[in-house]
Amino acid sequence: MSGLISVDEALALLRGQAIAPGTETVALEGAQGRHLAEPVIARVSRPPAAVSAMDGYAVRLADVRNSGAKLTVIGEAPAGAPFEGRLDAGQAVRIFTGGEIPDGADHIVIQEDAMRDDDTLVCREAYDASQFIRPAGLDFTEGDTVLPEGARLGAGELALAASANVAALTVHKRLRVGILANGNELKAPGSDLAPGEIVNSNPAGLAALIREWGGDPVDLGIARDTLKSIRDSVAAAPEIDIFLPVGGASVGDHDLMRPAFAAEGFEPVFQKIAVKPGKPTWFSARDAQRVLGLPGNPASALVCAHLFLKPLLTGRSHSFVPARLAAPVAANGPREHFMRAALAVSDDGRLVATPAANQDSSLIRPFIESQALLRRETNAPALGAGDVADCLLMRGLQDG
Repeated sequence: MSGLISVDEALALLRGQAIAPGTETVALEGAQGRHLAEPVIARVSRPPAAVSAMDGYAVRLADVRNSGAKLTVIGEAPAGAPFEGRLDAGQAVRIFTGGEIPDGADHIVIQEDAMRDDDTLVCREAYDASQFIRPAGLDFTEGDTVLPEGARLGAGELALAASANVAALTVHKRLRVGILANGNELKAPGSDLAPGEIVNSNPAGLAALIREWGGDPVDLGIARDTLKSIRDSVAAAPEIDIFLPVGGASVGDHDLMRPAFAAEGFEPVFQKIAVKPGKPTWFSARDAQRVLGLPGNPASALVCAHLFLKPLLTGRSHSFVPARLAAPVAANGPREHFMRAALAVSDDGRLVATPAANQDSSLIRPFIESQALLRRETNAPALGAGDVADCLLMRGLQDG
């Protein structure tokens, strides 16, 4: 395909070129941030039996309907060591939080409501309903689906899987994303820079996003401004699922990324997008490998990673949220514009978006204060403060 295509057309083509990542089984401790390829089925019930929710005494409700009831303590039931006998009329068992409810008991007298003298228990209160017992299977029962396929595994999900007595999980493999920079002027962070040289900053931010989105970033280094150098970098990385060349995608004499990948057998899917920033973004495919070329300007690279790399990597479509503008925005031109914007919640609970004052594609600092990309449609009219626009979330408000 050639020519300028819309953002929606580009996203549709990316969906059609999605990569099936395959699956693998990993231990719980190595599963954080992964996505389940199979549901998690509970191997046990939780709790496995009725247990006490409080420290106190297991009794029969019928014995404590009146205050001042006296019972005989016949044993105890700490967590992990159930009382083996049966509770009969007038009897109590000392019990602790998590302890299994003895046979015959149907109520817990919490220790604050009881007085004990040797084996005699006096209940200060009267009770008319069973309390402080967690029934078996309160959280889940054996055979329940506790986590669905596709769930992203965070702290809560991993705790739930562990409590279901599951030690290993079947997850989607991480797609390997090879970040390839290009430019004789680029040097690694921390380098001593000669005149005309600049820091190769894009891979650090892009790698962080790739990890956040469930991929495995691979730094392929900095290719020189020659077809051979770029081709050698590609040929040396046959294990890569998605190549992410950064820069070298415009129309200058040293913009060689697209022809280098074409020479390696990658067929073009699209070559540029009617988007600002990021018009030079391009996409090609070769067998099971994909290449998404990003512009070299830092803001363009990061914006286009959110727009195009994230859905390619995760397989999930974008969703937009409406936000009220805190300030006017000008009419838009013939390319969709995705503006970096800070989000806040107003007193009436609505989202309020404040676009960064300077949207220059070379600037990185506006990302620090921005949680969203504010979408301006092609040839959209000017909007005033209080008008509503769609926003694509880049991170949560709590991260601002």
